[in-house]
Amino acid sequence: MKRLSRLSASAAGITIAVLAIVVLAADQLSKYFAVDRLTEFESVEVVGEALQWRLVYNPGAAFSLGESVTWIFTIALAVVACIIVFLAITRVRSRAWAVVLGLLLGGVLGNLTDRLVRDPGFGVGHVVDFILTPWMWFWTNPAIYNVADMFIVCGMIAVAVLVLIGINFDGTRGDAEAEAPEADAEDTVTEASDADAEDAELEAVADATGAEDAETVASADDTDVEIAASADAAVSDTRAEQGGDAAETGASADAATTTAQPTLRRDLYGRSREPRTDD
Repeated sequence: MKRLSRLSASAAGITIAVLAIVVLAADQLSKYFAVDRLTEFESVEVVGEALQWRLVYNPGAAFSLGESVTWIFTIALAVVACIIVFLAITRVRSRAWAVVLGLLLGGVLGNLTDRLVRDPGFGVGHVVDFILTPWMWFWTNPAIYNVADMFIVCGMIAVAVLVLIGINFDGTRGDAEAEAPEADAEDTVTEASDADAEDAELEAVADATGAEDAETVASADDTDVEIAASADAAVSDTRAEQGGDAAETGASADAATTTAQPTLRRDLYGRSREPRTDD
């Protein structure tokens, strides 16, 4: 499914509202000047006979159709306006649909305003028409219309075009139902990719933790080796000191023995011994 230019919900609503207000203002201002400057049923040529101003009050629909059922068109206009507002709030995200519906809503509100506020009364007011194009015929009468009628007709044509080329309200292009499985598959692939990425990230964290643990163990082993080496050196030094002391003690004992032996010999033979003195 191909995505076209899309709008947020608030942007779509603002677009529709602004365009509708602009069209409504243009329609009502043009009608005000027509009523103020023109005389009813009097024609004023603008571009020869191809385009003329002629003021009439139309109780029917666009182009003066259905003059005997005014209240039906009032209800129809109100329903169309409500539908467009509902779509604007809930579904429209397409820029093209926002523009078309905004212009269409402005035209609908322009004629609905006439139905509600103009004579002969509320709901059955006559719409002001003043644009005459004699070369455009509807049934047996030439077309007489207003600005709102132009936007309504052009808006309906644009709606038909958007439907035919497959542009949806949400800004996608194509058959949404037919391509729903494809969209679901894309979502599934995306979710799987995200899950794989999370798993890879967790594995990387685990590897980093394992590396840190290995480094800690290696450091502990090095510390144990250093402690053992220090202990061995201390034991060796102690043994060396004890050996030296023992050697010194032995040497002293030998020297004492050597010194005592000649004296002992003299004592045994008695010749060199001094006479004992009796107390």
